[in-house]
Amino acid sequence: MSKVLNWGLLSTARINRALIPPLQVSKRNHLLAVGSRSQGTADAYAKEKKIQRAYGSYEALLADPEIDVIYNPLPNHLHAEWTIKAVEAGKHVLCEKPLALNVDEVDAIKSAAHKHGRIVAEAFMYRHHPQTLKVQEIVKSGSLGTLKLIRGSFSYILSREEDIRLLDPAMGGGSIWDVGCYPIGYTRAVVGEEPLEVFGWQVMGETGIDETFVGQMRFRDDVHAQFDSSFVIPYHVFMEIIGSEGTLNIPHPFKPGVNEKIYLTRGEKIETITVKGQELYIGEVEDMADAILLGKNSLVSLDDSRANVAVISAFLESARSGKPVQM
Repeated sequence: MSKVLNWGLLSTARINRALIPPLQVSKRNHLLAVGSRSQGTADAYAKEKKIQRAYGSYEALLADPEIDVIYNPLPNHLHAEWTIKAVEAGKHVLCEKPLALNVDEVDAIKSAAHKHGRIVAEAFMYRHHPQTLKVQEIVKSGSLGTLKLIRGSFSYILSREEDIRLLDPAMGGGSIWDVGCYPIGYTRAVVGEEPLEVFGWQVMGETGIDETFVGQMRFRDDVHAQFDSSFVIPYHVFMEIIGSEGTLNIPHPFKPGVNEKIYLTRGEKIETITVKGQELYIGEVEDMADAILLGKNSLVSLDDSRANVAVISAFLESARSGKPVQM
């Protein structure tokens, strides 16, 4: 199969701004259409972003036979529903994180993708970046010795009261779904396996969402991990990986730039490692092309996404019950 993939944007969400530039420069991907809940909004957005086709409903976008791939940036609680609808319409889907809000939804997505022979991937952009791949390489090489402890944080102040992430936990609101998923997924990717047990605490906001979440994971071989996420703590982001012989510090783990620096400490010696990177979102776009056109496995598999959703769900259960949850 050799062609250029035509993409359609499922809504005019703000996050589209990150995906449009790589789609416009990619040789194997082409942004063809956008869909909105009104024709006027779709037309205005298409004109502004120089998109060829505009549809006044999501259904109309999915009905376009020339669209190969749908990008789904809808609110969290609509990810599974519209990803499945897109797959049933014969489209491949790149869906924003979180892919779904429970494992049953992920299983339904996987079943639909298998039935219709479509590719579905979760849009964790940092997983494709050379810095993340370098970090995994360093850990696997044994440079840190035996893996002992991982720490991570992703917090920022979210002050827009009408923001859906602040409104309803049933709609996937809360810091753990929005940003806690990053250090959780990063940790799992570094360890290369799933936690045996998790324990979580949350600080509840007025609407019932977690404004702040703090969690711990226990892996086999006495590997432990800690993370925090928050909407009420000033911007605070890092990952730290600690082994028996060294520590690796990653100052910008989730939104790395073109030339990032990570720091490997052994004893009193600190080694600065510069990673020649790439535009942050190009990796997930090209990964979709590799999977669809070349038959390669997606870097973020549906099993991987399912496991991340399972861990987040277990954390929320632990915070509600006040007890650790066995995985």
